[in-house]
Amino acid sequence: MENSTKNRILNEALTMFAENGYKGTNLRDLAAQLGLSKSALYKHYQSKEDIWNALLDKMEAYYAQRFGSTDNLPQTPTSCEELVTLTMQLIGFTVHDPQIILTRKLLLTEQFHDERVCKLATKHFLEGTANIFTVLFEKMMQSGLLKQTDPAMLAFAFTSPITSLVHLCTREPDRKEEVLERIEQFARYFIAANEVKQP
Repeated sequence: MENSTKNRILNEALTMFAENGYKGTNLRDLAAQLGLSKSALYKHYQSKEDIWNALLDKMEAYYAQRFGSTDNLPQTPTSCEELVTLTMQLIGFTVHDPQIILTRKLLLTEQFHDERVCKLATKHFLEGTANIFTVLFEKMMQSGLLKQTDPAMLAFAFTSPITSLVHLCTREPDRKEEVLERIEQFARYFIAANEVKQP
């Protein structure tokens, strides 16, 4: 029961922090939204900062488990078509998962106010995704599917435009389907330019 209440608190806190920012969220409103007294809230978390740090921990673990990380890599594609499919699965998760949408909004707005959030934003919006694809591209080069080149630079060139398009989804959610279509077109264009043509 306690873990369930803690999760409810963190889920509601994510919504409120994403909508109102850290400074614009107060514990009285959070408790009221949950149907708890402020003292009941303090039984689970001692301060707003405790809730904030627990939420960042949860967000980081959630993303790594479901999207992947260098410690939790997706299966290496065995064809370039599988690479397109994997890319679209990862991006589909990123733009459709309600917690990730709120997380991205929170990271975008709070990265200028909190050093840890700044580092998480860099990781999720740039380095983390590029690092995953660096490993995947290197393995695909070793298996003869992609041309031999610097896998880190190839991953950077692949993920940067995709990340920009995902941010467009965040700003203009009604363009989500258009964005997904453009990402798939880009992925196919990019991969076709870098695959080893089979005889």
